[in-house]
Amino acid sequence: MRTFDPPNFFSVRKFFLKSVLFLFGIILISSCSTRKEIVYFQDYERLPNMAAPKDFEAKIEINDVIRIDVSSMDEELAAPFQLNLNTQGAGGGGGNQNAAMTGYLVNSKGNVNFPVLGEIYVEGKSREELEEELTSVLREKYLRDAVVRVRIVNFKVTVMGETGSSVIDVVDERISVPQAIAMSGDITYDGKRDKILVIRQVDEQLKYEILDLTSVDIFQNPFYYLKQNDIVYVEPTYRKVKSAGFITSWQGLVSIVTTAFSLFILFSR
Repeated sequence: MRTFDPPNFFSVRKFFLKSVLFLFGIILISSCSTRKEIVYFQDYERLPNMAAPKDFEAKIEINDVIRIDVSSMDEELAAPFQLNLNTQGAGGGGGNQNAAMTGYLVNSKGNVNFPVLGEIYVEGKSREELEEELTSVLREKYLRDAVVRVRIVNFKVTVMGETGSSVIDVVDERISVPQAIAMSGDITYDGKRDKILVIRQVDEQLKYEILDLTSVDIFQNPFYYLKQNDIVYVEPTYRKVKSAGFITSWQGLVSIVTTAFSLFILFSR
């Protein structure tokens, strides 16, 4: 008749120790980042044969705030065309006191209410196009030496996720995805560099694009340059997502395992 022999304590402890070391090795390897995950523009050798990103020029949209400055050698003649900060407000839009201090709000019809000239349709035009149009009208009827400068005041992009999240004011109305990410503090080691989500409103619809910063193909992407009010989101890695769970890090998991091992030895004596 066979009898059951309890397992040798030292054999159990040896097996448990090996298991802990094996688990520790797996966790250590899985916690390491690879070059493919971290390095930007890994195929840079392709750049000499690649065309530069297409020129980008921002277009004026509904709810934009635009600043229109008119200057002339005769300041008195140019004065009626200047924005009166006390009375003009955000021409054509109304109700926005912050916008009233900076420029004209483009209303739902795509117009702004400009001094003397009245309502002007501006939606879909670039700065240069509107500057040329206003310069031509003013020189023909009012100021022979009129100089017009237009700027989109509220050109902002939002950067979120595994970066130093921020809302960026773009003074020159031209910013690329790499620039926006750099200005927000770069992507952390817990961010996916190959999965940058850009969300954009086009007319009344939302569109999106996934960009890969590890490849130079990003320079050919139509979303490479950002438009006003675009949202850039850097997705966290699987490791980062898991760290938000009950066990927040591999160090915590090792601590739990070693504590269990210590209790096993203590109560086995």
